[in-house]
Amino acid sequence: MHPIAQPAPGSAKPVAIVDIGSNSVRLVAYQGLSRAPTPIFNEKAMCGLGKGVVTTGRLPEEGVDKALTALRRYRALCDMMGVHDIEVIATAAARDAQNGPAFIEAARAAIGRDISLLPGKREAELSALGVISSVHQPDGVVGDLGGGSLELIDVKGDVLGKGVTLPLGGLALMDASKRSPREATRIARKAIADAKPLETLKGRIFYAVGGTWRSLAKLHMRQRNYPLGVMHNYRIQTNEAADFAALVEHVDSAAIEDIDVVSAARRPLLAYGAVVLDEIIRRARPKEIIISAAGVREGLLFERLSEAERKVDPLLAGSRELETLFSRAPGYGDDLSAWTDAFMASTDIDETAEEKRLRHAACLLSDIAWRAHPEYRAERAMNIVTQGPFVSIDHPGRAFLSLAIIMRHEGPDGGGGIGTVRSLLTTRLFVRARVLGAAMRAAYLISASMPGILPRTSLIVRKRVLTLTLPGDYADLASERVLNRLKSLARLLGMDAQIDIAV
Repeated sequence: MHPIAQPAPGSAKPVAIVDIGSNSVRLVAYQGLSRAPTPIFNEKAMCGLGKGVVTTGRLPEEGVDKALTALRRYRALCDMMGVHDIEVIATAAARDAQNGPAFIEAARAAIGRDISLLPGKREAELSALGVISSVHQPDGVVGDLGGGSLELIDVKGDVLGKGVTLPLGGLALMDASKRSPREATRIARKAIADAKPLETLKGRIFYAVGGTWRSLAKLHMRQRNYPLGVMHNYRIQTNEAADFAALVEHVDSAAIEDIDVVSAARRPLLAYGAVVLDEIIRRARPKEIIISAAGVREGLLFERLSEAERKVDPLLAGSRELETLFSRAPGYGDDLSAWTDAFMASTDIDETAEEKRLRHAACLLSDIAWRAHPEYRAERAMNIVTQGPFVSIDHPGRAFLSLAIIMRHEGPDGGGGIGTVRSLLTTRLFVRARVLGAAMRAAYLISASMPGILPRTSLIVRKRVLTLTLPGDYADLASERVLNRLKSLARLLGMDAQIDIAV
């Protein structure tokens, strides 16, 4: 069994992180400190604190004014939301500027909290913890590209290497190169050549963190007509990433197709983010690039958890929270997980640990759309799953959950809803989604999604016959409709179906 967090949603006190970065100043408030924290408010102000720091050595007055205005607003917002647990951090621009200490004092007065000025290595460690908290069993190098610096650190499972910081943030590189792409490439190549974390990256994964790289990925998604809009865990093969980076480096952003998906404030930095990514690919040849929406802020939250809480699976914790919020009877998902465990064990279907984990998540989510009109339950469930703030799941996994739950409502053929995400699944996962959807569909007719019913029944394959066994006092639950759903599942397995009543 996977460990699963069980506090009721809303029982924890809200917590907020204020991140004073070189390009933006952001407030994110979370429902509570947990293994799968849910944001309840998220706002950023593009202040450009790092603009000109490389050439002038000072934070720009305009950027300082914007940042202090944002911090006073964030203080008022936190008061309104009743958020008292607020952690405030500042990074490269405030760290490197001559007037950084004076700004930190003014910022402390504006936000009404102490401010932690993070050293570069500490920033790298927190970024890596953010990736560990939100990517299932990471193995590679985390690169956090901000406005002022690039942090690099090796990560394998929950083990961190030594982090390094390089002056290659988008604003810093733009200033140092005097807006020359050729000079930016030279500066980046020289800085990256000696970056030790990259020595171990070949054939592994590069986890890209930071707003500029997320903007590049968003643009890449649009140009591919990608079926999901979720940024976290978006994967780009290395050769494709290098070709795309080269395009963005050398073409005026205004001429790039679909550039409107990137905010105007981010567009000037795209080319510099592309330069850095291209040089990392050239230097280290990673297997693929994965975009992580989690970084320093999520790392701070993860660091505050106990060892036991860190071991909780965030996918299952998030799925359980949705079951508690939206299902008609919380607890049914656990029954369904155990029921399908026994069913799967009786078949000749081989199931990996990751596939079992996804199946358990689908069981927890199986009844989250019951309040919708019957005609729209599948669509409602799909929207929650494809757009929900799940972490520690890749895009094929998200597609698997969506299709299994669509098929739980619509049947093994899935109706018209499967086209959007079907392309993300291998044949193997697609077949398993159909089988699980059909099993959940039968379970609903037996139990009405009420806990305590399925444990007294069993669905087992015996001698190539799919057999539902009901206790004597549940005999009246047997019906032609139930048998038809069992036959639908049995056809996917190439066998017959029957219902037995235990004596």
